[in-house]
Amino acid sequence: MAKKAVITGINGPVITLKGNTGFKMAEMVYIGKERLVGEVIRLNREMTTIQCFEETTGLRPGEEVESTGDAISVLLGPGILNNIFDGIERPLSEIALRTGSFIGRGVSVDSLDLSKKWQTHITVAAGQKVQGGTVIAEVPETSSITHRSMVPPNLSGTIESVKPDGEYSILEPIATLVQADGTKTELTLAQKWPIRVPRPTEQRYPAAKPLVTGQRILDTLFPLAKGGTAAIPGGFGTGKTMTQHSIAKWSDADIIIYIGCGERGNEMTQVLEEFGELKDPRTGKLLMERTTLIANTSNMPVAAREASIYTGVTLAEYYRDMGYDVAIMADSTSRWAEALRELSGRLEEMPAEEGFPAYLASRLSAFYERAGYMHNLNGTEGSVSIIGAVSPQGGDFSEPVTQNTRRFVRCFWGLDKSLAYARHYPAIHWLTSYSEYLEDLAPWYKNTVSPRFMEDRTQLVSILNTESSLMEIVKLIGSDVLPDDQKLVLEIARVIRLGFLQQNAFHPEDTCVPMEKQFLMMETILYLYERSRELVALGHPMSVLKEDPIFDRVISIKYDVPNKEPERFQEYHDAIDKFYDDVLARN
Repeated sequence: MAKKAVITGINGPVITLKGNTGFKMAEMVYIGKERLVGEVIRLNREMTTIQCFEETTGLRPGEEVESTGDAISVLLGPGILNNIFDGIERPLSEIALRTGSFIGRGVSVDSLDLSKKWQTHITVAAGQKVQGGTVIAEVPETSSITHRSMVPPNLSGTIESVKPDGEYSILEPIATLVQADGTKTELTLAQKWPIRVPRPTEQRYPAAKPLVTGQRILDTLFPLAKGGTAAIPGGFGTGKTMTQHSIAKWSDADIIIYIGCGERGNEMTQVLEEFGELKDPRTGKLLMERTTLIANTSNMPVAAREASIYTGVTLAEYYRDMGYDVAIMADSTSRWAEALRELSGRLEEMPAEEGFPAYLASRLSAFYERAGYMHNLNGTEGSVSIIGAVSPQGGDFSEPVTQNTRRFVRCFWGLDKSLAYARHYPAIHWLTSYSEYLEDLAPWYKNTVSPRFMEDRTQLVSILNTESSLMEIVKLIGSDVLPDDQKLVLEIARVIRLGFLQQNAFHPEDTCVPMEKQFLMMETILYLYERSRELVALGHPMSVLKEDPIFDRVISIKYDVPNKEPERFQEYHDAIDKFYDDVLARN
């Protein structure tokens, strides 16, 4: 029987109840006459504290709070993809039909369509022993993704009976499971799972494969592994959201979960509209067919914002358990941390640096630790990669959210406002960014792309670092005093920056670049450097070398060589050799 208690205090989204209510920690509750959704966040004998996921205006002491007996959970089943939810998995399209443009208080809607019939293929038979994760049915959720309904992780036993293939709704029984103690359980296409509890797996694998994004600065210089974690910190207007959009569209992840956590309403609207129109380059159909959006704008209650990233990562883990590679775009974790700060302040907890709660680091680590490349309970392999945007105030990377995020992610893509204002996109700065996955992924690059890949990449980074050192001298005394070999480094670094690191999202050949072309571009630039260095060593001045258009021609490779015609790179190697011979012949 549901337990009930009476509200004694309200402080924004924080509600207090006096006395020993009998509620459980992290239990979901219904608050007041409008049955607002809440969660128990603190318990002792004298008081119970609840956070409300909805606006509490008009709520008053004396109204009742009713327990549900369950933790805050999400319904996992067909219908998640090609859908837009709020922070606690309520479909926004359904809410809009009932309450209009703004979410009404106490609105109760089903997370997924319970009446829709799905064409179902049953994959188990009577008498079969099953365990958590065993696939019991397959449903074509969209034309791009097959949904594999599974036995919930906490169940195992023998299938007593199954229904024939046909059309079933997500809560309609399709099989009966008899557990070891004789308990019978009806299995359906859907299951529930608490959002704050990671779904179990058999084994976590070390990083071994990159998440290929088609963005050269990411794939070549600062790669992210499948099942890895990355942060994209940057000030206003530096391109955090657009970088995530590019990764969502072009990466080789199977499923995309986009979490708009505390973003501006107009920006979130733009995301929803753009994702609804984007064509999936893999299938030619709409990208939304393998995407789920969780929209939690800055004017929505802070408690729901805090829950939204847990909702998103739980949906991701569910599809990972089916054997899919999932990429989560969390935009942004700074707004999530601000929600934690507000709730912590209302709970009168001791603040830490800049008012953030002392447990900020542990909450961030718990979120990022749910990423990984896993061996699932059903024998499949899948991954969850987490890419979190961070919005430090004033672009200050020393603030607590950025610094704590840095501790728990292995890939750091630092955006630079000077690059963004110079229209250099992606505005990821090569001196402040790093990837700790390089050693793990080196065997993949050597075996799949080229044995020379890592060596070339190291040389490319070395040239950029040398350029940075030389620019300090140039700022003081000008470039004319530099010897020709150092002038050559500056010129090749310019070719790397403009021809390799800068990428045009609106050019059909440059918006997404395969690994083979990335490597051949790198080889061509370094070949130009090698031949030019030989000329400089023979005494030919850089002023003569720069008269030849070869440097600008190599920059334009990204546009002039189609992605599917790698053989065209030989023309550029021949042109570089001709440039070398011509300079020798003139002198």
